[in-house]
Amino acid sequence: MSEYLKLIRVKHYIKNLLIFAALLFSGQLMLLNKLRDCLIGFFVFCLISSVVYIVNDIKDKDKDRLHPQKCNRPIASNKISVKNALITAIICLILASVLFCLIFNVWALFFLFTYVVINILYSFGLKNIPLLDVSILVAGFLLRVVYGAIITDIKVSGWLYLTVISISFFLAFGKRRNELKQMGNTGTREALKGYGIGFLERCMYMCLTMANTYYALWTMSNVNNEKKVMTVPIVMLISLKYCLDIEKETSDGDPTEVLFQDKILILLCLLYAVLIFGILYLDNIRGWIGL
Repeated sequence: MSEYLKLIRVKHYIKNLLIFAALLFSGQLMLLNKLRDCLIGFFVFCLISSVVYIVNDIKDKDKDRLHPQKCNRPIASNKISVKNALITAIICLILASVLFCLIFNVWALFFLFTYVVINILYSFGLKNIPLLDVSILVAGFLLRVVYGAIITDIKVSGWLYLTVISISFFLAFGKRRNELKQMGNTGTREALKGYGIGFLERCMYMCLTMANTYYALWTMSNVNNEKKVMTVPIVMLISLKYCLDIEKETSDGDPTEVLFQDKILILLCLLYAVLIFGILYLDNIRGWIGL
């Protein structure tokens, strides 16, 4: 069972929490009908993303066997056969389809389809093209936010979209930087031949600066929630701690792995979550308890 959990990348479902961004930051998280739709949408996206991961692992199984970490993936290590992996993908697709019927939305379906198509194209060649490879990764993060906004019928601030785009580019360039540091441009990822360490580092920190700036502008864009600006120092600390982690070069820079390997970073993220929740929903909580 543990190998199948690795196959569908359950650990990477944390990325799909972006689907809740529109609902959380709009102050409407307490609306049960929207929360229900968002939860269903979250599980649909998790299952769809698992299908994408499985297709990618099948396509890259031979290259993954040459990689120091990826060689341990279930398909590359022959712990799960290609046939069983395909069956798992079909089951995930069927479950996602059944769940999606509960919240059916044409535009949400369009963005789900777009996510699948660009990631399949990524797996079958686009990931070998410098800059286009990181752009597709960024599109995946952005599509999660847009998808979440659509299924909850919430308008998202332009500043928030720009924040997500910038931080996604930072994470993607950081991942490529560490992969290049570890494997060089002769590794199993073709796109690395088109990058240089200096270029990636400059792009990383340019995008991080933009992300922090856009986030600060977002916190000040709503006069009814001016206390959101209090979260800016926490976001900066999270950014700095993440930078410190990838500078150590102890991993290939995968955001999920970096987060789960750093307890302090996890605590900072939890602190941010508690703080932003308190700022946006304190009045609702007071109303519930009669204060």
